[in-house]
Amino acid sequence: MIDRTPKPIVLGIESSCDETAAAVVDGSRNIRSNVVFSQLDEHRPFGGVVPEVAARAHVQYLDGIVARAMREADLSYADLDAIAATGGPGLIGGVLVGTTMAKSIALAMNLPFIAVNHLEGHALTARLTDGIGFPFLLLLVSGGHCQLLSVEGVGQYQRLGTTIDDAVGEAFDKTAKLLGLGYPGGPALEKAAMEGDPSRFTLPRPMVGRPGCDFSFSGLKTAVRHKVASVEPMSPTDVADLAAAFQNAVAGSLTNRCANAITLFEGAHGAGRPFVAAGGVAANQTLRAALGKLAESRGMPFVVPPPALCTDNAAMIAWAGVERFRIGAIDGLDFAPRPRWPLDPAAPKAVGARAKA
Repeated sequence: MIDRTPKPIVLGIESSCDETAAAVVDGSRNIRSNVVFSQLDEHRPFGGVVPEVAARAHVQYLDGIVARAMREADLSYADLDAIAATGGPGLIGGVLVGTTMAKSIALAMNLPFIAVNHLEGHALTARLTDGIGFPFLLLLVSGGHCQLLSVEGVGQYQRLGTTIDDAVGEAFDKTAKLLGLGYPGGPALEKAAMEGDPSRFTLPRPMVGRPGCDFSFSGLKTAVRHKVASVEPMSPTDVADLAAAFQNAVAGSLTNRCANAITLFEGAHGAGRPFVAAGGVAANQTLRAALGKLAESRGMPFVVPPPALCTDNAAMIAWAGVERFRIGAIDGLDFAPRPRWPLDPAAPKAVGARAKA
């Protein structure tokens, strides 16, 4: 039974990409509502997210999504303690829509406004779902990001590794497109891989065996393209086998880089701290299993939020708002949304890395 009194109670808004979402979460880790409108149908004809289409959809749907979240939480705006919204990184048009809505409610109701880093929303989700303490090691894997971070507190992150080219989710989507699996690519590729033989095709496992914790996936994507060209026209069996081989190669690369990060993290914080995977790609069951096996071998609790809280949602933004409210991290209404917003601004850029948020 939900306690009706825990504070703070925060409304969160997420609009950084192609999900229009609002949620209400309280300080006792109760998700009182979590409403997500997916724009898949709007973007499917284009084979990917179109920023202008996404921003227009946010404008069209966000007010109704917020109203529904408040109804499902059975609360009025007067019951809230703060309004949180994704302030970046992301598609700037969508971020502007969400922050403008949140600022408007905050101004009208005389409530604090909290700008949340979208990546911090993912990073802190395991504290919402499992109540883990700081510090913990985080693998953040999504369509736009692939990072290993030491999470030492709210707003306190040390980046241990990042991608030097493609994010892993981007590699999934582009590989799915090469295989003719449609959009969204990640779930489609995972489904195809379930029927495939991962040993039929040999693919590279990028960065495996190298020192450090950085990632690379562009070469793996290129290798898949060459395999596709070598077997065209592809049969359903070819597609399934290549999907399985790609997924296994990603798992091998991720676990190798994470093993290096665990060694670094344990050197600073000792053994037995949690290892967390978050972000949309963390919903992939094969990757979760491989990472879980690694964590078990190193004596670390392995925590992954439920799939619905790995993909973009507003509950994570509301919870990050709760966490930031508690330490007094309130923003002014003059906050400027940010298309790029690294969690660890002081971290050196990986050699060869593209500019990533």
